[in-house]
Amino acid sequence: MLKYLVVLPAYNEEQSIGSVLAEIAKDVPFADVLVINDGSGDATGKTAANNNVMVINHPFNLGYGAALQTGFRFGVKNGYDFIIMMDADGQHTAASVENLIQVMRESSADVVIGSRFLEGVYRMDLVRKIGSLIFSGIARAYTGIRITDPTSGFQLLNRNAFEYLAEGDNYPLDYPDVNIIMALHKKRFRLAEAPVLMTENLTGKSMHSGMKPLFYIVKMFLAIIMVLMKRTGR
Repeated sequence: MLKYLVVLPAYNEEQSIGSVLAEIAKDVPFADVLVINDGSGDATGKTAANNNVMVINHPFNLGYGAALQTGFRFGVKNGYDFIIMMDADGQHTAASVENLIQVMRESSADVVIGSRFLEGVYRMDLVRKIGSLIFSGIARAYTGIRITDPTSGFQLLNRNAFEYLAEGDNYPLDYPDVNIIMALHKKRFRLAEAPVLMTENLTGKSMHSGMKPLFYIVKMFLAIIMVLMKRTGR
């Protein structure tokens, strides 16, 4: 029987984590759940543990990418076949996981990216929208694949993909978006997109608020340059 693991990086998400875990238990009952409590200063870890899921507590905040890589390494060590990446803020809808699985079966992709733009309308502020369009164009130019939502953290990865990302510095500490899409394509992993439903997060907080989107765009361009400079070979 195939083993699925939902990996939830969480930093100060005590207000939303309970509802997110309840939704996953209802809509993805076949998967185990691992919460990476990334040095939260609130009751995120305790709340997750009270929902009878596995929890790994980072002693301090290492960053979103580092939390995900902890999940990838856990998945490798414990023999999981697939990892489902989701956010702990309630933005990703667990019922959409089935779409990711279906597309992976039909396309034989190694990574399926959940896109909020393939079906329905998702509101995004102007700076983030411009950044998403720019990086979508870069991803398509580099991979030859139409990637409508390159910043999506709602993804399904098979073991080949997450085993590679678990190694060394193959995954960045923060902002793992279009640079990872490009890096995976460079290593000859197959990519696909699936329609998913995303909503506003339950707490109203955003990792892309204020001046952060501009900082993100600059940093992502630097990350893209690093991918282009890195030697190939799987």
